[in-house]
Amino acid sequence: MKMQDYINEAEEALLHTYNRYQVVFDKGEGVYLYDIEGKKYLDFVSGIAVFALGYQNKEYNYALKAQIDKLIHTSNYYYNVPAIEAAKKLKQISGMDRVFFTNSGAEAVEGAIKTARKYAYLKDGTTDHEIIAMNISFHGRTMGALSVTGNPHYREAFEPMIGNIRFADFNDFDSVLSNVNKKTCAILLETVQGEGGIHPVEEEFLKKVKALCEERDILLILDEIQCGMGRSGYMYAWQKFGIKPDIMTTAKALGCGVPVGAFMMTERIGQNSLKAGDHGTTYGGNPLACAAICKVIDLFEKEKVLDNVKEISVYLEKRLNELAGKYAALIETRRGMGLMQGLVFNEPVADIINMAMEKGLILINAGSNIIRFLPPLIIRKQHVDEMIGILEECLSARLEK
Repeated sequence: MKMQDYINEAEEALLHTYNRYQVVFDKGEGVYLYDIEGKKYLDFVSGIAVFALGYQNKEYNYALKAQIDKLIHTSNYYYNVPAIEAAKKLKQISGMDRVFFTNSGAEAVEGAIKTARKYAYLKDGTTDHEIIAMNISFHGRTMGALSVTGNPHYREAFEPMIGNIRFADFNDFDSVLSNVNKKTCAILLETVQGEGGIHPVEEEFLKKVKALCEERDILLILDEIQCGMGRSGYMYAWQKFGIKPDIMTTAKALGCGVPVGAFMMTERIGQNSLKAGDHGTTYGGNPLACAAICKVIDLFEKEKVLDNVKEISVYLEKRLNELAGKYAALIETRRGMGLMQGLVFNEPVADIINMAMEKGLILINAGSNIIRFLPPLIIRKQHVDEMIGILEECLSARLEK
């Protein structure tokens, strides 16, 4: 069938909750994707920060094939070696002490919320505790994750939410402080806001929030689902500042394509929150997903992924800054951390992204006026140059209209 035929079939069968780009992808190789008609695309989205190692990494593929031939699933009534090994490796790279594997980032956020509320419940036996989340944040689409997502547009059709959630302004400590009261049990934020517009946390703000949490026995929860797993140049973005959370969430590049996430916590929180029967998942921590985690972490070290991110992100920032200067009539600023960057435009960017797709470059937005750059973490300078060349063609065409 032709590509349009597949798209037509999809529109007849799939629930229309996405306004998808008009392309059907067939395969990937390195940092490129190919559609079913053979057209090649430079991928600066990587499945929304998922495919950190690029496509067709042979060692990764072989590890999954080997596990499929052994064991895929048993449930959490039993132990399995890949889950034990994955938890150990994840503790090493994160500095956390206890791990709960989930199937997605949203589920990891749900677990973090439950952990914080159970911790507070065990302290005083009440159930009216509050969580402070951030405006313009995004934590997922499930009811709990949606409840702490700081964008009313996402929430309004699904009210009422879980309740007892307050919203403060990101990077504004006074706003956070004004929302704190005796019922506050946790403060939740993304170390780098993704969907909200690529806003990195300010070090001074994070330090003040951490000090406040320690002073009042409030739990600091950091959402590292998009910005974690090396995208910042550190395994987790908070490690750049040395400000450790009580609870953190991770997913996306954790499995590099296999659906898996986790929430983690310090030993103190682990010993004083969720107990047997409080939380569970049928698929979470299954051998296949955990084999993926193990191989991903091994390959990050073997292929020196963090070193590459630190080197290439400097070059990417330089080229994006140059582009912003050259096209100041369209671009207001660049912001971001590592290989999680955004260009802020003074008008909507949908037509630029569509034009780039036609020219063989995959980009996505973060809000109506921001182009987001989330390439595989293995990109080199020539890929940055290729991306800039195509994007510049699109911007020149935009100015000519």
